[in-house]
Amino acid sequence: MDKLEHLQYLEKINFSKRLKNLEKKYKNKKIIIYGTGQFFQVINENYDLGGLDIIAIADRKFYEHKEDETFLGYKVCSPDEMVKLKPDCVLVATLNTVNLIEELEYTVLKKSKIKLKPLINKPLFDIWKEIWG
Repeated sequence: MDKLEHLQYLEKINFSKRLKNLEKKYKNKKIIIYGTGQFFQVINENYDLGGLDIIAIADRKFYEHKEDETFLGYKVCSPDEMVKLKPDCVLVATLNTVNLIEELEYTVLKKSKIKLKPLINKPLFDIWKEIWG
């Protein structure tokens, strides 16, 4: 998908409504966004994430980051550093979330009580296609 297709998908699934719900649900809660690829970049460029207290964004590409490094205006961290930051929730900002959420739950977040949720609400059919191809 290119940027325009990502944006059209976000509009199709009514991401604005999802974002408002997340802002209410996680008011005064510390959030880490996991996934900094093109999909998150489209979200960041087209939606106001200021209603979420995003303390950092995490991605595998930040395993060797500099202290105080930022990306798109957010502090960066590696997946292994997420627990140290003590977020209330990690929101996964990728299109294919099922396997990634499962992987994170059984690796870096295994012994933590940190909630792990998808940033977007995908239609059930899309989730089914993601799991079964």
